[in-house]
Amino acid sequence: MAATLLFPLDQIDRSHTLCDKAEIDRYLPQSGHMRMIDRVIWISELGTAAFGERIIRDDEFWVEGHIPGRPIFPGVLMIEAAAQLCSIAHTRLGRTSGFLGFTRCDDVVFRGQVVPGDHFYLLSKEVSYNVRRFVSQTQGIVNDKLVFEATITGMAI
Repeated sequence: MAATLLFPLDQIDRSHTLCDKAEIDRYLPQSGHMRMIDRVIWISELGTAAFGERIIRDDEFWVEGHIPGRPIFPGVLMIEAAAQLCSIAHTRLGRTSGFLGFTRCDDVVFRGQVVPGDHFYLLSKEVSYNVRRFVSQTQGIVNDKLVFEATITGMAI
């Protein structure tokens, strides 16, 4: 996968919140410790691209054990966060309804660490879509540095 961002961020106002936690509750069944998105900042007009944020806290369930004395946000949770952003983008505009399950993850690359205190921004861009299935490229950035990327496949279940 390319090390360039999926779309330019210079026109996205990171202080804007399109979907807060209350609205995210309408689109995601995940809650509590498994909610990986704090807010959605932007979704393209057609719902084919999205930008969201997760603030990494020092009181999260994984901090004590991954890794003791040097907590690093687990890669599997980066993937889950990206999948949740994709699900929100597809359901918010009514393109898909019901539960979207994560069915596949390809081309995963971890390029940097994400630690407590970081603002972990997520990007998603649709590759293909039909009513039952979608494929999206996803990325994660911290301090405008690419730290993660993967291709996510989801399906209406």
